[in-house]
Amino acid sequence: MDDDIERFDAGDADAVAGQRQRADRTETRRLAALKTVMATAEGRRYLWWLLDRCGVFRTSFTGDNSTFFNEGMRNVGLMVLGDVNAACPEQYLVMINEAKEDDHV
Repeated sequence: MDDDIERFDAGDADAVAGQRQRADRTETRRLAALKTVMATAEGRRYLWWLLDRCGVFRTSFTGDNSTFFNEGMRNVGLMVLGDVNAACPEQYLVMINEAKEDDHV
């Protein structure tokens, strides 16, 4: 085996706890970064554009193979939307209202 590959023993409770802590810290940082983006009107405008571009607010079915591509785009958008709702749901409502004012809804 390659010596550069970090080995992980899933049976080691301490190793599992350490991995979980690292994953939690990473998730916390990621959601904090999203909160920072959502704290500005420009950030919310961009994320609204991204969600719209990903097709979150419309059907992805086309009746042909492009449906698969559309569903992939929509899945990414739904992941972003899920993160927004986990990190700062109150800013999501602000974003919707701003989009209505910008006439993008």
